[in-house]
Amino acid sequence: MNICIIGSGLTGLVAAYHLSNTADVEILERSPDIGGCLASYDHGPDTAIEKFYHHCFSGDKYLFQLLEEIGIRDRLAWRKGSTGYYVDGAIYPLTTPVEILRYPHLSLVDKIRLGLLVLGSRTIDAETLDDIPARVFAIRRCGEHAYTSFFEPLLRSKFGDMHDQVSAAWLMSRVSIRSNRGVEGERLGYLDGGFQVLIDRLEEDLTARGCIIRRETAATALRRTGEGWQVNGSPCDAVISTISPAALQAIGGPELAPIPYQGAACMTLGLAREVTDGIYWVNMKGDAPYGAVIGHTNFIADGRYGEHIVYLASYYRGSVPERLEERMLADFRTRFGVGQDEIHWHRLAIEDAAGPVYTTGYRRLIQPYARAGLYLAGMFSAPNYPERSMEGAVIAGRAVAREVLGTVA
Repeated sequence: MNICIIGSGLTGLVAAYHLSNTADVEILERSPDIGGCLASYDHGPDTAIEKFYHHCFSGDKYLFQLLEEIGIRDRLAWRKGSTGYYVDGAIYPLTTPVEILRYPHLSLVDKIRLGLLVLGSRTIDAETLDDIPARVFAIRRCGEHAYTSFFEPLLRSKFGDMHDQVSAAWLMSRVSIRSNRGVEGERLGYLDGGFQVLIDRLEEDLTARGCIIRRETAATALRRTGEGWQVNGSPCDAVISTISPAALQAIGGPELAPIPYQGAACMTLGLAREVTDGIYWVNMKGDAPYGAVIGHTNFIADGRYGEHIVYLASYYRGSVPERLEERMLADFRTRFGVGQDEIHWHRLAIEDAAGPVYTTGYRRLIQPYARAGLYLAGMFSAPNYPERSMEGAVIAGRAVAREVLGTVA
């Protein structure tokens, strides 16, 4: 049996990992690099920096199992992720209970209600909130002022003009996954050498099994031929698509429920000095052309890189905003007082289909793994609801591989 997998993101690589012992697998990847949003820049010998910032969580059971199977579990290290909020020209740390109590832009009542929301997120069934807008839920639980001062800027920076359509299921999932914190911050995982280590090891394993990975080869034509398929004119017995349903339809796939997607623009900078007051994750309130500043070397010591690494995270719908790179750089330099000579280098990574927008009613849009004779798995799959993650990608890859093998059997 020969199988074509469209897309070499983590889901596609994991599906290939579980299929390549019993089938001939070919992966098509339109980009020069494999790994999708986990792809990295080279940064010297044995060091890579993700194009899009990443970390994992303590509950990522299947991701850890995969790391164990491919022999790199020992490279997983646990760090503390500190957080803050940039408001009116100042960074306010919000990691410890004392820092939260000192935060001047929420009242004591706001903070108490917010704390109760965080505690409740650990037991609430987020899927029951699928039809409730995040705005309505947050105001109901925490009040109008807490919503406009705290939640709304976060939703706007993540989802732009669609922030009012996002469901409370996404919001509470996001709160819950980040509630595993102590007085020093969140407990977050990172691979020694970066997550490129995971991609490289999967590629080594797949290549050894005979899997063919075709870089810079987009799937441009999909056609059903009797019991099989043709992808770009080449026959195959089964096709696994990990690209968005809209992109699949554009090359000849079936018409599926219109899942809304958004793009991501992530700028990585190498700096001469630290600029976020030692904080890992700083959310932005205001009209900056990015929603968060991630001080990567406040999470992973800068001694590994010889400089300070910062990410600027931005999301968009449709096409990339005009002059985005120029605007991001200019705004960052002004807000954080960074001179041009302090920026060693910068790169902007663009991904037009970075992930779904979890609007109200999204759960009803989720596709089964087998549909219209094809197999579908990716960020739109059930394990990535109501928030996408590496764990969700691994589960989806395992599940669609099992579906293929079960159908063939």
